[in-house]
Amino acid sequence: MKFNLLNLLALKRSGSADLPLHYGHVPPWLAQRMAKLGLAITESILLEYGRAEVIRRLSNPFWFQSLGAVMGMDWHSSGITTSVMGALKKSINPLSKELGIYICGGKGKFSRETPNELLKIAEKTGLNGQELVRSSKLSAKVDNTAIQDGFQLYLHSFILSSDGDWAVVQQGMSDANSTARRYHWHSENLKSFVEEPHTGICGINQGKILNLTANEADLTRKTMMSITDESPNRMIAEVQKLVMPNHHDVRSKDIDLKRLGSILWLAQEKKPSDFEELLLLEGMGPRTLQSMALVSEVIYGTPSRFSDPARYSFANGGKDGHPFPVPVNVYDETISVLQHAVEKAKIGNTDKQQAIKALHQITRNAERDFTPNMDFDKVIEKERTESWKYGGRTVFGREQPPRDKQLRLF
Repeated sequence: MKFNLLNLLALKRSGSADLPLHYGHVPPWLAQRMAKLGLAITESILLEYGRAEVIRRLSNPFWFQSLGAVMGMDWHSSGITTSVMGALKKSINPLSKELGIYICGGKGKFSRETPNELLKIAEKTGLNGQELVRSSKLSAKVDNTAIQDGFQLYLHSFILSSDGDWAVVQQGMSDANSTARRYHWHSENLKSFVEEPHTGICGINQGKILNLTANEADLTRKTMMSITDESPNRMIAEVQKLVMPNHHDVRSKDIDLKRLGSILWLAQEKKPSDFEELLLLEGMGPRTLQSMALVSEVIYGTPSRFSDPARYSFANGGKDGHPFPVPVNVYDETISVLQHAVEKAKIGNTDKQQAIKALHQITRNAERDFTPNMDFDKVIEKERTESWKYGGRTVFGREQPPRDKQLRLF
């Protein structure tokens, strides 16, 4: 394939983001909690919106990155993809029959098991297994071959509902510059496997690339071997572009300070008894309320809320200590509150679930007239200073009490 074909292409992409490669591991103490929180969030979305919405969320690169951040992963790195999908597969698949959600594939050798896994699911659900396998293979083929952007796929996850909706989350790596690119697909928006098929592409911009899936590449495609005879069904609703920075630390420019500030104000200056809707959350400490407010937004927030994924790292920190160590005790209490609400809702008692939903609405209302007046660096310093109180932990070990005095945020 000649690269002089580039001048025939407009190189339009459906989305991009910087995803620096991180080779660190996820410690068992975090992996176990990620699986529990991921399941509780998934079940909450299922109860409120249904299976199609779970698939839709996973096909959204902004929401996906925000989910990884709220689960305690490094907010900007490529490791979110592997870790989040691994945690969800571990926790969801044992309950797939009940939930109606199945996760296939994974990293390396596990990605090659996807066709067999899909065929087994098809036998149980009555779905068309051959079509699902074809969709899986074509999505991988397009991102590995039809889009020649220098990234070699090493992860392929296929998420399927018992209704037949599916999403693909897959990631490629470039050895040349140690970066990753994540690709998102969604069956609902799929017009064709060879014409603008993605819901989002995440990765460092490599400049001009050979993209045979661009609309303007139609003439070029017709001169080459056809990949598929798909007939158009639906147009992609909007382009999703996620641009992540290279720096590991969280900076004020990465955050919508008005949104974060209103959550910190609500958690530090108010209490559940101040709001009738939150009385069922009475007794929850300020730090857990902060975590719950961000988790609530991941569950109930609209797509526009996920434009700054770094903000969600202020729920449960990050395993490498950015923006601060993972507050394990807060993490556990957040899981417990959410699990309890889900179990109550399953038997018809939705009061606590509605209280968590109201928490998101209250923080949104607080934003309207909120003017950020906090010192962002002091916010992070305070979290780090007090981390030991909440069982703060990173891959480097447990946090110890500091000698310095506590700092005020406002």
